[in-house]
Amino acid sequence: MQTRSRQREPFQKRNISKQTDKQYKVLIYYLKETMSHEESTEESEEDDSEEEPKLKYERLSNGVSDILQEDAASCMTVHEKFLALGTHSGKVYLLDIQGNMTQRFDISTVKINQISLDEGGEHVGVCAEDGKVQVFGLYSREGLHEIFDCPIKIVAVHPQFGKSACKQFVTGGKKLILYERTWLNRWKTTILHEGEGTITNIKWRGNLMAWSNNMGVKILDIITRQRITNVPRDDTSLRPDMYPCSLFWKDNLTLVIGWGKSVKICSVKERHASEIRDLPNRYVEIVSQFDTEFFISGIAPLCDQFVMLFFVKEMTDNANKELCARPRLDIIQPQADSCEEVSSDAITVRGFQENECRDYRLEYAEGESLFYIISPRDVVVAKERDQDDHIDWLLGRKKYEEALMAAEISQKNIKRHEVLDIGLAYITHLVEKGDYDMAARKCQKILGKNMKLWEDEVYRFKKIGQLKAISKYLPRGDLRLRPAIYEMILDEFLRTDYEGFSTLIREWPGDLYNNKTIVHALKQHLNRDRNNRTLLKALAELHTYDQCYSQALEIYLTLQHKEVFELIHKHNLFSSIKDKIVLLMDFDTEKAVDMLLDNEDKISIDKVIEELKDRPELQHVYLHKLFKRDHHKGQKYHEKQISLYAEYDRPNLLPFLRDSTHCPLEKALEICHQRNFVEETVFLLSRMGNSRRALQMIMEELKNVDKAIEFAKEQDDAELWEDLILYSIDKPPFITGLLNNIGTHVDPILLIHRIKEGMEIPNLRDSLVKILQDYNLQILLREGCKKILVSDSLSLLKKMHRTQSRAMLVDEDKICEVCLSPILPTDSSKPLGVVVFHCRHMFHRECLPVGNTMSPAYFCNICSAKHRGPGSAILDMTK
Repeated sequence: MQTRSRQREPFQKRNISKQTDKQYKVLIYYLKETMSHEESTEESEEDDSEEEPKLKYERLSNGVSDILQEDAASCMTVHEKFLALGTHSGKVYLLDIQGNMTQRFDISTVKINQISLDEGGEHVGVCAEDGKVQVFGLYSREGLHEIFDCPIKIVAVHPQFGKSACKQFVTGGKKLILYERTWLNRWKTTILHEGEGTITNIKWRGNLMAWSNNMGVKILDIITRQRITNVPRDDTSLRPDMYPCSLFWKDNLTLVIGWGKSVKICSVKERHASEIRDLPNRYVEIVSQFDTEFFISGIAPLCDQFVMLFFVKEMTDNANKELCARPRLDIIQPQADSCEEVSSDAITVRGFQENECRDYRLEYAEGESLFYIISPRDVVVAKERDQDDHIDWLLGRKKYEEALMAAEISQKNIKRHEVLDIGLAYITHLVEKGDYDMAARKCQKILGKNMKLWEDEVYRFKKIGQLKAISKYLPRGDLRLRPAIYEMILDEFLRTDYEGFSTLIREWPGDLYNNKTIVHALKQHLNRDRNNRTLLKALAELHTYDQCYSQALEIYLTLQHKEVFELIHKHNLFSSIKDKIVLLMDFDTEKAVDMLLDNEDKISIDKVIEELKDRPELQHVYLHKLFKRDHHKGQKYHEKQISLYAEYDRPNLLPFLRDSTHCPLEKALEICHQRNFVEETVFLLSRMGNSRRALQMIMEELKNVDKAIEFAKEQDDAELWEDLILYSIDKPPFITGLLNNIGTHVDPILLIHRIKEGMEIPNLRDSLVKILQDYNLQILLREGCKKILVSDSLSLLKKMHRTQSRAMLVDEDKICEVCLSPILPTDSSKPLGVVVFHCRHMFHRECLPVGNTMSPAYFCNICSAKHRGPGSAILDMTK
């Protein structure tokens, strides 16, 4: 979590320029400070970069600020529990994680070169520029004080120094010397390496030790005391004391080297037994190597990436002089022979213009993503940004929706933010931006069930004149606001937007607000505009909510609104519409008739007919649909329907006359005669038995021979055919029609013989050909039928023969159907007299009566009795 020093934040971002063709997008931090004897203030400010930084920075203040006001930092070592800071005046300070001083050690009067801690943080090794070396316990009295005759640049205690078997440390100056405590508590020294210049860095991990000197980097197996490898430095032109080597162990077998502008990743591997001979048991393979743009001042691990501190120089405006620029802290993704820059930050530290590459150090805490940038006048802490920082960054760029989403996802992990606070800030932002609809929509999600916040937002929207925007999203389910809130919004709509008011009345449940209050206000507006359909419709809705259905129905009928039928069905208002049937049918005849017919039990047919007595056209529609549904329900009105059909719907008169069995034929015939409805009259005459008169009307009135022939076919009366022939004999067109159609009903010879000689008959030839074709067709049909009959008869005869020729089993189980005794005698000596019929009935011969003595023929008594009639049932019962 980022801490703030006094009044101001410690960093501010800005862009920096680079002398490369590749354009980097970097995040620049700078410190703007005002120094005084009493306090220093710092502030930071981010630029408008859309790329979120990976790290966040804060200056290590408190006791560190006081120390560095009078002294300069020379080195620092980081433990998970505390920090150890060495200065140029020879002092070592123990600090807590916040930078507060806990202990102070006066080691020397000159620069402290290195501080080393064991893994437990219980033992510390310190070396100074004047050759002093001290190794002592922070919580014990054991220790070693040594003074060399040359500067000691580096000291490293064994990572497990607290264990009795690991009391070892090494110092590095012109020689690499190993100190080991013996069994008499004496210290034994061993020179591990010398002769290649000053040793500037040592990193100890497990049984492996790596150190750097003027020639390169060496790796030693501390157990076997075998030097495994030498990794030479690439750029020998650089002074090792000005551009020191940076080392860290990524794991127990992987060493990362950063020196100058080169990075090497070295892997320690076991040598195969066949390859050992005089060689060390292990060897080193460089698995990755790449170059950087700037000089490396420090390097540290971050998961599978590297955090690298660069010393940067930039040219002045006249390009004739190099100046020290702000150091850069980059996150690098290493690859086999190159690297990818993940992020790059330029850090402004105090006095960066005077610092050199050797003045910067990068230290880190094992297992924690904390990185300390040490310079003579400043200590800056870099740490990975957490979810709170991510939300801060989003809020700073007004990305409220993303911030809200991030907070909801990480609700259990964030510490400095609340989802509700972010949501309220988002709503405020939308309101300020003028996006009122979106702000109102977000209220549903953000405010949830907090009624107080809902009411606060409603009043805010009222204040800015945007109640309409929030009206669509107000709670209206189980969770509700006070009725006054809804009434306030309805009043706003009633004053400014009738359509919107009507929509809300339709969509909102009626119990959200005081119905009487709204009805009273609405009626005041209707007094000024009595015919406003929108307001009348809203009033009908309100009456419905109040269960004043009659008043609502009256308004709907006045407006002829489609919901009137739904209202009647939903609230069973049939008793209220008995005197409004005409209004309903005038509004929508089809729906009204269907509703009336579907609810005959509530509004009778007689009541409907009575109400429609002055509107016969509506009576006809109602009775017509009633007849279509059931031919018998309205039979008492069938006589009335004849005149209604004749007046309003003649095409359906003839179907009505055909389907009705309750229609008075004389009355119908009279009406049809009066109106000269020939087809209907013909039908009625034929139905009343006066077929000749009907045929005469067809021939004389309609003059349609086809209809006359069709009528004669329907009646199938020889006298009608005779009348038709007599009427047509002097009319050639009629004769042609008869010749074409009567071939299957009347012998055509009768008509042909009566045709006068010399009469010109149209299409006579075609008619005669058709008669012959019809005759031939009849002959063919008869012959075909005869063949089929003969074939079927022969087939049945064969089947009967096979059946009668089939043997039948007679055994002891069978009985005589008359005497009911076994059919076969038990005594085989007696003569056998058995009669078996094809119907499977069996009799003793003596049990069967003989009908004729001249030619005795036996008949099955049972089957013969079944064909006698009613008397056969008695025989069946007795059997």
